[in-house]
Amino acid sequence: MKSIAIITASLLVSAVQADSINFDTAKTGEAPAGWTCTKTGKGEPKWTVVADDTAPSKPKVFKQSGEADYPVALKNDTSLKDGFVEVKFKTVSGKEDQAAGVVWRARDADNYYIARANALEGNVRIYHFVNGKRTQFKGASLAVAENQWHTLRVNFTGSRFAVVFNGKELFTAEDATYQDAGKVGVWTKADSVTLFDDFSSGEK
Repeated sequence: MKSIAIITASLLVSAVQADSINFDTAKTGEAPAGWTCTKTGKGEPKWTVVADDTAPSKPKVFKQSGEADYPVALKNDTSLKDGFVEVKFKTVSGKEDQAAGVVWRARDADNYYIARANALEGNVRIYHFVNGKRTQFKGASLAVAENQWHTLRVNFTGSRFAVVFNGKELFTAEDATYQDAGKVGVWTKADSVTLFDDFSSGEK
């Protein structure tokens, strides 16, 4: 019985291979190593690791404080087809937008899936970007409190996606634009100043 339990536990561990990062060992004032910090469209994003006393896992967070159409940061060593991506985020400020998102199956900074929460608009939505053009295909209205930490997660298998906010599944959606494996990452919009922590992703 004991050996069966050990085998079962091993199978469960291998079923979901997760990779997580909390940015605490990254150099303050710089973009973290192993990430491509860029944008979709025009503008000047500013991606840096900073100290933050409110961080879910202290002492550091990943911050976007520049202005661009869609600032995006992709984790270079990732290639996921089916799995999940999750991050904790806090929107700090922004007159035009206060947004935070997770990216998956990214080919590059112009072609990817994105699920994002917006504190000013009070909603969570899912899109695909094709050659830099954004198209929404599902969403839900709900309060997204600014200056508070939240968790955003997407589970993705084939053309089916489940968007989870603060541990609650908001909606499922289907889209077949991108079927191949791609990078995962984080995202903001316009003048959003947003903090990220405890970024994780993995295969299913």
